[in-house]
Amino acid sequence: MLRDKRVVVVMPAYNAEKTLRRTYDEVMEHGIVDLVIVIDDASHDQTMAIARTLPKTIAHRHPENRGYGANQKTCYRLALEAGADIVIMIHPDYQYAPKLIPALASLAADVYPCVLASRILGGYALKGGMPLWRYISNRFLTLVENLLMRAKLSEYHTGYRAFSRKLLEQLPLEADSDDFVFDNQMLAQILWFGHTIGEVSCPTSYESGSSSINFGRSVAYGFGCLRTAATFFLARLGILRSPMFPRNSSKPAATA
Repeated sequence: MLRDKRVVVVMPAYNAEKTLRRTYDEVMEHGIVDLVIVIDDASHDQTMAIARTLPKTIAHRHPENRGYGANQKTCYRLALEAGADIVIMIHPDYQYAPKLIPALASLAADVYPCVLASRILGGYALKGGMPLWRYISNRFLTLVENLLMRAKLSEYHTGYRAFSRKLLEQLPLEADSDDFVFDNQMLAQILWFGHTIGEVSCPTSYESGSSSINFGRSVAYGFGCLRTAATFFLARLGILRSPMFPRNSSKPAATA
């Protein structure tokens, strides 16, 4: 609980047995998280068995692998059903520092409806072991997306985010992909509805247990991000209609 607001941390998990407990322990050590929700997307290891042993945790398993986006949809649905006022999404692969939980929760409680933990701010991405090709593609995609969506984010591709309940209830997430591009589409929707997105710098660690999509999937993700930004741009001009960007919403706004 943070200033009378219920804080729920969600973890979209897949084959995370090596790092799940470590991530969980550091998430809970701050004393402000009321509940953790682990959604196992049909892992082939002991992720679900470990999740079931964690206190103050809801462990849910998809009977088949539905994809990263579908996993997050389940995360947010269960978090809202559990009465969350603030929802923080962190990958259970220990790529991101759980020490930022209090900062993210505090900002999402009173300042921004969405807060991103950016690997780019502070120059942590390459220092933490991000492959150079991934860093270059991150910077290129972010530049194009900022231009097309008139935003000023340092990156769109972090898997560490905080949201207010009111924001999650507003977004048409079911219109988004069930695959990796869901992350990108969700941020585009937040901008579409006119909300400000805050950012904090975040140390990262690309260890052997950290999840990462391969080069082929990364290329598909990149094209998906460009398609999302182009759809946003054309929808704003009134040239294209998309269920992701309903026309009866507020005009896009700047970011912080």
